[in-house]
Amino acid sequence: MTQLSSFKAEFFKALAHPLRISILDSLRDGERTVAEISQKFDVEPANASQQLAVLRHKNIIVARKAGANVYYSVSDPAIFKLLDAARDIFNNHLIGVRSILEEIKAEGRRRKS
Repeated sequence: MTQLSSFKAEFFKALAHPLRISILDSLRDGERTVAEISQKFDVEPANASQQLAVLRHKNIIVARKAGANVYYSVSDPAIFKLLDAARDIFNNHLIGVRSILEEIKAEGRRRKS
């Protein structure tokens, strides 16, 4: 396995949690604190902090301290392209599923006729 493959595997492991994906999507609008994230997603601050720590450990997000607050942001805006690509793949998958369901319905109508 190459270094690049190992990096990709670890990178995707860090993304492998719905809350982490939601947090990253929310950072499109700019920096957020733990309190803002926990309130936005209705999770305990400790849970938000734990998920942020995973993302930070993999250098997907960075932290900036200002007074008593720590503000989190993405380290590389290219992460949003990746999230958009995942959304596009999901939408394409749904289109495929929808067409299969329509074929099944049409077949059922033909059988009843």
